[in-house]
Amino acid sequence: MTPKSHTTLLCQHLQSTMLCQAFHRFGQKLIRRRILQQDMAEAAPTRSLSTLDLVALGLGHTVGVGVYVLACEVASNQAGPSTMICFLMAGLSSVLAGLCFAEFGARVPYSGSAYLYSYVTVGELWAFITGWNLILFFVAGTAIVSCAWTLVFDNLPGNEISQTLRESISPHVPHVFVEYLDFFVVGLVLLFIGLLTLRNSEIFLVTKVFTLLKILVLVFFITSGFIKGDLHNWKLTEADYVKAGFNDTSSLGTLGSGRFVPFGFEGILRGAATCFYAFIGFDNIVTRVEEVQNHQRSIPMGIVISLFISFLMYFGVSAALTLMVPYYKIQPGSTLPEAFLLIGWAPAYYVIAFGFLCSLSASLLGFMFPIRQVIHVMVKDGLLFPVLARIHTGTYTRIVATVIFGIIAAIMTFFFGLTDLVDLRSIVTLLTYSLVAVSVLILRYQPEMQNEGNKAEVQEDNRPSAEQLTLQGLFFPCSSTPTPLSGRIVRVCSSLLALLLTLLCLVLARWPVLLSGDPVWISVVVVLLVLITGLTGVIWRQPQSSSPLYFKVPALPLLPLLSIFMNIYLMMQMTAATWARFALWMLIGFAIYFSYGIQHSRVA
Repeated sequence: MTPKSHTTLLCQHLQSTMLCQAFHRFGQKLIRRRILQQDMAEAAPTRSLSTLDLVALGLGHTVGVGVYVLACEVASNQAGPSTMICFLMAGLSSVLAGLCFAEFGARVPYSGSAYLYSYVTVGELWAFITGWNLILFFVAGTAIVSCAWTLVFDNLPGNEISQTLRESISPHVPHVFVEYLDFFVVGLVLLFIGLLTLRNSEIFLVTKVFTLLKILVLVFFITSGFIKGDLHNWKLTEADYVKAGFNDTSSLGTLGSGRFVPFGFEGILRGAATCFYAFIGFDNIVTRVEEVQNHQRSIPMGIVISLFISFLMYFGVSAALTLMVPYYKIQPGSTLPEAFLLIGWAPAYYVIAFGFLCSLSASLLGFMFPIRQVIHVMVKDGLLFPVLARIHTGTYTRIVATVIFGIIAAIMTFFFGLTDLVDLRSIVTLLTYSLVAVSVLILRYQPEMQNEGNKAEVQEDNRPSAEQLTLQGLFFPCSSTPTPLSGRIVRVCSSLLALLLTLLCLVLARWPVLLSGDPVWISVVVVLLVLITGLTGVIWRQPQSSSPLYFKVPALPLLPLLSIFMNIYLMMQMTAATWARFALWMLIGFAIYFSYGIQHSRVA
């Protein structure tokens, strides 16, 4: 070999080495994690919120559009009287995610919700994805509630507002701009942007008043339903359909088969998937953790109590609705107040409609307020532009973030339909819940960190490892407490499980092929189940952290994995258009992160 060729090979080797090192450094930036202790010395907000305040906050987010719209939608053509079972199943599914949020709320004494939880466990890139999606979650929620608010407001005078707009505007603008009260919705969002420039204490007082009013109105509806109700509406037969004017009893497909479960178990499953939306919002409680007097106790209790009360409201309303009105008389798309028109109680209709408007107003404030909380945390970490955290000197609110994302919500409300917004918000929620479940699974098996921040972690990662990874050590660890090796094993296994569960859900989405008995697909399912079972067993055998917490998720690792599986499977049911909108939002987020956030990250 000539000296020249030797030099060339050496240069190529150095270039490849430098390239590998560059990729390694880039990868380390994506997975760098935030250490909780690094913020201990910083000034915290005044801790003034009690458990009762958190329960009011949770109810303000969960009891809203779901109880006033979804109850009628599910009862009319999906489940009938068994709608209450649908809410029960959806509530149990939400509890799995709620348990994960409750543990993190007890463990992490900082605001930031799932964003911060991902940051301290799975790394910066996933934390940014979670935080960026949380912003979309609140923006889409604002748009959804605005649409529902205008529907109820328009129904009060008998749709005269929308008819007048169509007659006066339609000759001058395209049809798409007058099909709904889009201009009114945009104005409504801008009005609430103005309300959000008030001080935090004033906003929270308004939210609590709205929440109390809507709970009282729902109690009135439940009481009226049981007074006017008839148990025979849970035992309807074909004879009742004939008596009601449905003479062709041989084609009752759209009415079901009667009785308590007219659409069968399949209808209950479809209804439960729809009712899942009704429980979204309890996680907003953990965005206020820095303002809670006793976060380790109040956060778990606030989440559990708010979910329980929400379920009671949904269960009672669906029972009262189907007792008061035969399910086949409920029109798809109708709202809860219209049930009183069917039984001739017109004054009660206006009472419930008033409660509906209060409920949606509280939800609108509740969705727009946490946007600036999450943005504040992300700006403080250096992942978003500092201008978004600019504070108004008079009211001490983040005026720029409130106005910008409020306008985005108004634009989404103008151009997207209600169903499109619901699907977009659902996919964001399911992804966020999955990341929180993964974070709980990882953090429970990590060794205790020392109180020296990033330096402690660097020393821990660079010290010589006395442990050796062996096959026996995977199932029979030598230590009874978490070690760096066992923590890394859980991280790797959790990542592989997330991938395998995603593949399993993709295969199960082709369930007609599986039912046909195709041996290839059945073999794939069996292999995936075996791998998932083996990795779950490895995680189960690793030592857990013994840190005393007021609340811990039971039955680890099964409950977080079950939550991840259910969330991913529901995500697979979304339409291509929903995925396209979600991808566009993520492209905007990645452009911000890779052009600004990765360079200005505070953790760096």
